[in-house]
Amino acid sequence: MNHKRTMVTGGAGFIGSHLVERLLTDGHEVLVVDNFSTGRIDNLKEVAGHKNFHFVRQDILDVLALGRYFDGVDCVFHLAGLADIVPSIENPTQYLACNVMGTAAVLEASRQARVQRFIYTASDSSYGIPTQVPTPESESIKPQYPYALSKYLGEVLALHYHQVYALPVVSLRLANVFGPRSRTTGAYGGVFGVFLAQKLHGKPYTVVGDGTQTRDYTYVTDVVDAFVRAAESDISGEVFNVGSGAPQSVNRLIELLGGTHGVAHLPKRPGEPDFKQIDTAKIQRMLGWKPRVSFEKGVEHVLQNLELWRDAPVWTPEGIAKATKTWFDYLSK
Repeated sequence: MNHKRTMVTGGAGFIGSHLVERLLTDGHEVLVVDNFSTGRIDNLKEVAGHKNFHFVRQDILDVLALGRYFDGVDCVFHLAGLADIVPSIENPTQYLACNVMGTAAVLEASRQARVQRFIYTASDSSYGIPTQVPTPESESIKPQYPYALSKYLGEVLALHYHQVYALPVVSLRLANVFGPRSRTTGAYGGVFGVFLAQKLHGKPYTVVGDGTQTRDYTYVTDVVDAFVRAAESDISGEVFNVGSGAPQSVNRLIELLGGTHGVAHLPKRPGEPDFKQIDTAKIQRMLGWKPRVSFEKGVEHVLQNLELWRDAPVWTPEGIAKATKTWFDYLSK
């Protein structure tokens, strides 16, 4: 990808802000489109004065306003969207509107502007509880909750635009991404944010089940590299898994985080697999991508930035039980 004008929707978010930094370092002009529904302006403070950085506060669902920002854009990285499981169960139409219709709006604006590359941010949650581990891209799709469904439907839309309009689309199904600036506010969510706040405040780690369950934790800079490689390639109409290939248990995470305040065990949650690992052979073969940051090194980086989680909510077993009640009410079968 030569020096180009790029757009990052959701660029004030966790992954988006790291991608913005990488694109600017690589010499590209970057326009961030974000409405701060989940992103934060502080995530972009390191690049705020960069000559090639531009920002517009814009909701992607405002179709008429959105289109005017695409003139001259060569490559779109679409990361804008709503995350979290419980809110998606409670407000499915909100998630479908943002993650599906919002994606449709960005795709249509990209088509009208004749964008040369479109990289869609998908989720490995679309596999649900897979039959194969490691899980390849050919695994059947079985979303367990509306967030996962909405991300998959967005992917279907993106690939449809490739099929019908020849929009050069690549979809990246991300595993459990972690690193500095991961979101610290809002609904009960990712284990890193929960544990880091608990560590800072001397509270017990709240562990679902016995802690032996594994996740494909992938460091954020490795994920950013996958985005860049997808944009630099001439491949389109493809879906790629992006994961570490080295799943780690929750107990191992606790070991690396340290702390002597104990563990509080919570009941296992419905719709969650015990073991997750996505097969990354395809992206390694076709894009030459592979993860470079080990889990241990990634956790070390996170601990060096521990103060970023100082104001994050400190979850207790009672608070988590209340926050996830909807999860159990609707997904327990």
